[in-house]
Amino acid sequence: MLDAIRWDTDLIRRYDLAGPRYTSYPTAVQFDSQVGTFDLFHALRDSRKALRPLSLYVHVPFCANICYYCACNKVITKDRGRALPYLQRLEQEIQLIACHLDPSQKVEQLHFGGGTPTFLSHDELRQLMAQLRKHFNLLDDDSGDYGIEIDPREADWSTMGLLRELGFNRVSIGLQDLDPAVQRAVNRLQSLEETRAVIDAARTLQFRSINIDLIYGLPKQTPENFARTVDEVISLQPDRLSVFNYAHLPERFMPQRRINSDELPTPAQKLEMLQGTIEQLTKAGYRYIGMDHFALPDDELAIAQEESTLQRNFQGYTTHGHCDLIGLGVSAISQIGDLYCQNSSDLNQYQNALASAQLATSRGLLCNADDRLRRAVIQQLICTFGLEFAQIEQAFNIDFQGYFGELWPQLQEMADDGLIELDNERITVLPAGRLLVRSVCMVFDAYLEQQNRQRFSRVI
Repeated sequence: MLDAIRWDTDLIRRYDLAGPRYTSYPTAVQFDSQVGTFDLFHALRDSRKALRPLSLYVHVPFCANICYYCACNKVITKDRGRALPYLQRLEQEIQLIACHLDPSQKVEQLHFGGGTPTFLSHDELRQLMAQLRKHFNLLDDDSGDYGIEIDPREADWSTMGLLRELGFNRVSIGLQDLDPAVQRAVNRLQSLEETRAVIDAARTLQFRSINIDLIYGLPKQTPENFARTVDEVISLQPDRLSVFNYAHLPERFMPQRRINSDELPTPAQKLEMLQGTIEQLTKAGYRYIGMDHFALPDDELAIAQEESTLQRNFQGYTTHGHCDLIGLGVSAISQIGDLYCQNSSDLNQYQNALASAQLATSRGLLCNADDRLRRAVIQQLICTFGLEFAQIEQAFNIDFQGYFGELWPQLQEMADDGLIELDNERITVLPAGRLLVRSVCMVFDAYLEQQNRQRFSRVI
């Protein structure tokens, strides 16, 4: 069974290294300032000629309150007026990008992330969606995959009604932990009742899918109190769950400096939390999709994984990896054909560039032939827990074992350890290796040796 996982503590201790999450390959760490607006226009022209479908990501960076664990690109402010100049520039970006695309290119996927997208007023959300519909071919028959991240403290029934009216049919709800002591330690006080109210609204309004985010490894968490949170979340019956490992990197993320590191659970306790969570979710009928993600068996992701059509991009696991991804807003990343490019992560630089009628592209990367090959290998492993050499050989006109000959000793060692099964035709990630699939992917990462591993979270 695809969802079978076997917990092997010894294997986890050996392979629980720091490494990329592979929402892309090469990863964003490899981006540089050599890539600019000209490259983006060139890629958009190719997308237009090929009439490829689109996935839009819109970044709304504002939050009214700071959560100490957060590593997102955000602006903390109580001043709702801060959003207006940003939205004006965002609308300019929408216009500048859209004029290089064909009006017939359908937007199959749309996602608002943040920050807190519901920081925006109802009128601002209406205006932003009106601009997107004016300049892009958004589907109006509810067949698109249109999602938005929700903070239940910033949403009520009227907000949910508005979002449904605007065309959203998926919600992702930040929850993290329900224990009051943990919530106080990370400055995110959010009751179960607030969360349940938003979920009840989403169900009544016939949103197609509800995702809940949890984080393990936060201060004051214990295996016992986190298990209670997981039980409460299971009772809410979300379609999908993301259970993230908290990476404490206060030297990189300033808000994390407010967390008392003495209150963080030990590595052994974190493992116990993850093991317990997997057991609870599996017993409740959820399938392990991979990389912290769980879904009910009738969810699109679970079905796609069974049918070997699951993909992965900057929006995580998806059934829309064939689309060109257009990132809009500060720090947003686009993936158009073989081009990755990212907007400036500095709000002032982003707004100033667009005020001068220039796009805010600040860095990126153009994949070469080796990047494309390794990207396909990593994508297959991380999405289907397996790799057929013949498929790669046919697609890229190579001899797999010849091309990756120097990696064979590492793969053989993983096979000897019971992480994978390896023969002359395929790699199969075994049940004991599925939690560690990032470690298998890292073998194929040509850039990893030259990178500072401290930049990445641990695999578990």
